[in-house]
Amino acid sequence: MEKPVILRLSGLSKRFGSVIAADHIDLDLHEGEVLALLGENGAGKTTLMNMLFGEYTPDAGRVLVRREGRLHPLPPGQPQAAIAAGIGMVHQHFALAENLSALDNILLGAEPLPALRRRLAPARERVGRLMERSGLAAPLDERVGALSVGERQRVEILKALWRDARVLVLDEPTAVLTPQEAENLFTSLRRMVAGGLSVIFISHKLHEVLAFSDRIAVLRHGRKVSEMPTHDADRAKIAAMMVGEEIAPPERPPASPGEEVLALEGVSIRARSARERLDDVSLRLRAGEIIGIAGVSGNGQGALAALISGLRTPDRGRIRVAGRTMRRPSPRNIIRAGVGRIPEDRHRDGVVGAMSVAENLVIERLDAPEVQRRGFLRRRAIRANAERLCHEYDVRGPGIDAPARLLSGGNIQKLILARVLDLSPRVILANQPTRGLDFGAADAVARRLIAARQKGAGVILISEDLDEILALADRIFVMHAGRLAEAPGRERTEIGLLMAGQMDAPLAASPQKARP
Repeated sequence: MEKPVILRLSGLSKRFGSVIAADHIDLDLHEGEVLALLGENGAGKTTLMNMLFGEYTPDAGRVLVRREGRLHPLPPGQPQAAIAAGIGMVHQHFALAENLSALDNILLGAEPLPALRRRLAPARERVGRLMERSGLAAPLDERVGALSVGERQRVEILKALWRDARVLVLDEPTAVLTPQEAENLFTSLRRMVAGGLSVIFISHKLHEVLAFSDRIAVLRHGRKVSEMPTHDADRAKIAAMMVGEEIAPPERPPASPGEEVLALEGVSIRARSARERLDDVSLRLRAGEIIGIAGVSGNGQGALAALISGLRTPDRGRIRVAGRTMRRPSPRNIIRAGVGRIPEDRHRDGVVGAMSVAENLVIERLDAPEVQRRGFLRRRAIRANAERLCHEYDVRGPGIDAPARLLSGGNIQKLILARVLDLSPRVILANQPTRGLDFGAADAVARRLIAARQKGAGVILISEDLDEILALADRIFVMHAGRLAEAPGRERTEIGLLMAGQMDAPLAASPQKARP
């Protein structure tokens, strides 16, 4: 017997100028059900959830929530009304006050005002019951800024449950969790769903969608294009629904590593924060291989990327590119040595937004004779180069003379790939290359990296997406607290333990001892 509908989205529409972000979307959620909401970037998922939570006012349609045996409409554009109706939302980027304790964050905004004295004992007791019932444990007296990512997420969910949420919306809930943290989260959610909680689950990780959800709804270009029980779905079918056509996963032929193209030897960078620290890191990269660097965000990946990019100088140790020791690493010297850089923040570090697409495509080789002559830019050659690369890499937008800031995130990433790969670099640093990209754009990036590896480039792939690491990397290393360790195998459990710092493993071998 089908469970009652607890939430109904009826004909929801939203337009931003000429862009239709949501086009008459109908969606039901049943009591005790997990609904996976899928779609490419720009498909309308976030817009739809923001209308549900009252952060956006729909142009048409309404949200209905079950109360007292009937579906009642929610007043549009009022988040407090959504919270009062039992809707809780946990965004991918947590909305927590880091200087307050976990308990204070859970209670924040839910206590009556004014109050001369806070009564924390009853609140602490109730939160304790919530943790016991849900399986979500959090150190209530710890400052949120000192908590791990997984603990912060549990605080966010407890905050919603404290407000008696009957519907929980989770946006990319495992994006920055280790596999073990993700599995613990799903175990807790299953327990709560069995008790009647209903969940809307947004994710790009298809294996989690297939394992955790009961039903799948797919949005494309602002419209709901498909809906099915999860047991009738598979990866290929979901991917085809999301992009409108079947996409075969990229093939990674066996590696044939050649000569050494990059070596880090006992490199250390002193810093107060583990996010900016490297501790005796050694690594050897050879031509024709992809080395994947996995890890939870903030464990030194940024420092490693800055070092290889020439933005940081090591306090100890050395870096070699193609056998040449970089005594004074700098972006210019690193680029001239043959290192191509795909930065983590494509908007801030990847392009100069005010400059044209054509200018951004040559910005790292302004001294090349085909770009300038006697200090004067060769505009015709620059435009011809841009037309060629935009066609080859399918960079779409308002034109090669338009400011780069007008491109979408996916097209900015294609621009950066075109600029880097056109120079046939010996080493490619790809730092979170598919973060925030939809299924099709991420697939295109993966294929380009594999093609570069087949042509003889050595690739350092830094990613928080373990699926991406497993799919692309020939060897896998893990960063934790500024240290680098080679994964003993390709098992998720082993890699997850390394990511959490809970498993002994040999430090990454120095170049002299690296395995062939």
